[in-house]
Amino acid sequence: MRYRSQKVAYLFFATSILLLSLQILYGFIMGFAHVGYDNLHEVVPFNAARATHTNLLVVWLLSGFMGSAYYIIPEEAERELVSVPAAIVQWASLVVVSVTAVIGFHFNWWEGRKFLEIPRPLDYLVVVNVLLFIGNIGLTAWKGRRFTTTGMVLIAGLTSAALLYLPGMITFDSQVYDSYFRWWVVHLWVEGVWELIMGSILSFLLIKLTGVDREVIEKWLYVIVGLTFLSGILGTGHHYYWIGTPGYWKMIGGVFSGLEPLAFLGMALYGVTMSRRGGKRPENRIALAWTVGCGVMSFVGAGFLGFAHTLPQVNIYTHGTLVTAMHGHLAFWGAYAMVVLAMISFAMPELTGRKLYAGWVPEWAFWTSNIGMVGMTGAFAVAGITQVYLERKMGLDFLAVQEAISVHFIGLILAACLFTVGIGLYIWNFIQYGLPKDEAIQPGGSA
Repeated sequence: MRYRSQKVAYLFFATSILLLSLQILYGFIMGFAHVGYDNLHEVVPFNAARATHTNLLVVWLLSGFMGSAYYIIPEEAERELVSVPAAIVQWASLVVVSVTAVIGFHFNWWEGRKFLEIPRPLDYLVVVNVLLFIGNIGLTAWKGRRFTTTGMVLIAGLTSAALLYLPGMITFDSQVYDSYFRWWVVHLWVEGVWELIMGSILSFLLIKLTGVDREVIEKWLYVIVGLTFLSGILGTGHHYYWIGTPGYWKMIGGVFSGLEPLAFLGMALYGVTMSRRGGKRPENRIALAWTVGCGVMSFVGAGFLGFAHTLPQVNIYTHGTLVTAMHGHLAFWGAYAMVVLAMISFAMPELTGRKLYAGWVPEWAFWTSNIGMVGMTGAFAVAGITQVYLERKMGLDFLAVQEAISVHFIGLILAACLFTVGIGLYIWNFIQYGLPKDEAIQPGGSA
């Protein structure tokens, strides 16, 4: 690392790792419930487990994005963070909000709106937390010695994510209006502004790892930003035709949803091309593997599998089934989880000065987690297609179908076990690095 204040990123990375572990735990609770072993129902009902599982996903990714920003912005701006104490306070408040929300879910303290379950008082705390975060990195960039495309796109993505959280705080008596604005958060985050965050982190990592000129890589970043806004914003319409909005959203959503894979294909080509054109062979090859893997897996999960079931002609059968879970798991893993893990894999040697990226532990962590996630996606696909046929085509009762497809969740649990082994190895490698230290600071390092 080049600046002492970058050490604050470690707090957010460690929090991400811990919350990821909890998310996996709740995933297993739901998986076993699907095959009939719901022995924890009195303590953790299925609805509480599902809300906790999905909200932990959002929070650990946001924590990873924040940690990445606290590491990247000082290097891009070529100065220390404006306020390390403010960053620590912001981290502590994020942890308090997260813990309070998770505990609240187990006592039925929530709003009951899917993916936006956290109670209203915590919403206000989230807004304050994010304003403190945006102010810190924004002032750092403003007072910096240079402005880079990578840094500006990262700040733009994070600021847009904060602004798009506000429509989700508006509630209406009409289910149509309520769902309309809820999708501004749920869709425009993951298929809009989060792609800007993902693209900028990829840009930073590729600049550092491949040796390709910044100018070349950042031109690709402009392309990704354009594709994201072209497809992602109007692609929100593929949700709208289910909630009572005008019929024209069916056509708009269908057409622009069909274009959304282009942005992820661009990211895949971006990562692979830049790594092959690189003039240097990085020591930290595992960070490059996570970086390139993010581009490839995001295209498969978010792009290809998203396109496969979001067109209206198909989605009329797949909407609300496990086919959505198939797409969602690989999409979030490829697009956002892998980029956070890539950033952590790159940053930890720089923060600690310990080169623990070689050897079998980080390599097995990469391969077993990815193979496990592909296996889980396959299990969801088989279960989801079976569900569509039995429920939507043959007209069988929902619960009867759930019992019929429960056997596929055995395969899901086995794949999840392999995935957990990979994440366990990643966590062990993370722990081995230890805490950041000042001796790892490298003044005048490469830009």
